[in-house]
Amino acid sequence: MGIFKIEGGISLKGEITPQGAKNEALQILCAVLLTPEKVVINNIPDIIDINKLITLLGNLGVKIQKTGSGSYTFQADEVNIQYLETEAFKKEGGSLRGSIMIVGPLLARFGKGYIPKPGGDKIGRRRLDTHFEGFINLGAKFRYNREDHFYGVEAPKGLKGADMLLDEASVTGTANIVMAAVLAKGKTTVYNAACEPYLQQLCKMLNSMGAKITGVGSNLLTIEGVESLGGCEHRILPDMIEIGSWIGLAAMTKSEITIKDVSWDNLGVIPNTFRKLGITLERRGDDIYIPAHVDGYEVKTDIDGSILTIADAPWPGFTPDLLSIVLVVATQARGDVLIHQKMFESRLFFVDKLIDMGAKIMLCDPHRAVVMGHDFKSQLKATTMSSPDIRAGISLLIAALSAKGTSTIQNIEQIDRGYERIDERLRAIGANIVRA
Repeated sequence: MGIFKIEGGISLKGEITPQGAKNEALQILCAVLLTPEKVVINNIPDIIDINKLITLLGNLGVKIQKTGSGSYTFQADEVNIQYLETEAFKKEGGSLRGSIMIVGPLLARFGKGYIPKPGGDKIGRRRLDTHFEGFINLGAKFRYNREDHFYGVEAPKGLKGADMLLDEASVTGTANIVMAAVLAKGKTTVYNAACEPYLQQLCKMLNSMGAKITGVGSNLLTIEGVESLGGCEHRILPDMIEIGSWIGLAAMTKSEITIKDVSWDNLGVIPNTFRKLGITLERRGDDIYIPAHVDGYEVKTDIDGSILTIADAPWPGFTPDLLSIVLVVATQARGDVLIHQKMFESRLFFVDKLIDMGAKIMLCDPHRAVVMGHDFKSQLKATTMSSPDIRAGISLLIAALSAKGTSTIQNIEQIDRGYERIDERLRAIGANIVRA
């Protein structure tokens, strides 16, 4: 297992360009299974989770050609559907959370889809009911083998459009259902659909392939089923979670950083949420400029003077993937912040590592933590720690870069799952970080 050694307390300076969005790429890559024609995808991030999914597609028989940095051509004209019932697939599919989204396209095009219980971050219970209830509504039969946690849906006579109200606005659930419904007979309506920019991107891609999806960007999607889909070319958005990570890094290390080509119009409330923490960020074209916060940053209280609360919510609310970053940034703010993580009951359990570094955090329960900022009057202390998941890992890395002394982060494969060549890119703006 690899480690990072980080010398903290160094101000950084320069430009950094965000990678392609991991969460969009997972959906887009699965969508190539919907057509036998060539699909060109650009700006694919070179990270562990995405590379695992590309390997899985290759093992399914998809023809894959890398045409440049982040650019690939996929052609699923000879899919080996029998691979889904092999032991190799059970092992491979179970190592990646995003593998669940191959089920919808396979079910729609081939009449069946199977998946082992998918892996991913250990951040609490992550139910799959929304996915399979959607498939059942479209006419599929569901089966589950409890012994080896193997899920299956089958529709040998094809899928039929249906009206459905999702029990939660699940991003991956919505994506899976939409990919199944585009080839179903008749009309499907999906209410309480997720409407994240990445889901919008998927719908735009599918429409460019010949699908008929309306209501894109809202929580009510209408899908008119079509007989078949064709090829297309698609470019993945920059990763909003990485953009938020760099904003937090700049503030915590008092660094002057420009984040390039961020697609401002797709960032939603992210910039203003960081502004509530007192962080100055400017829009310069499609870039974000963050000046060095030499005098720190002061938390803005609510209108009535009560403590600022930052909570996650379905889009256009604040994404849960950035709450860990916000929590770390709050440790050096001037003022107090209540962090409310509503979706995952284990995501805040990394705060004990920050407390070991000297942060003042009170964990109220699995979902809430009060952070009392130091205002840089007390610097975090270097320590040795392990990355429990992707987002906690990057948060601990930001804490280490701001801390006094040399920190060690173990289990960095968790960070590599979501961040492309992060040590190289940080060194390019002045960070002292070594991979060992």
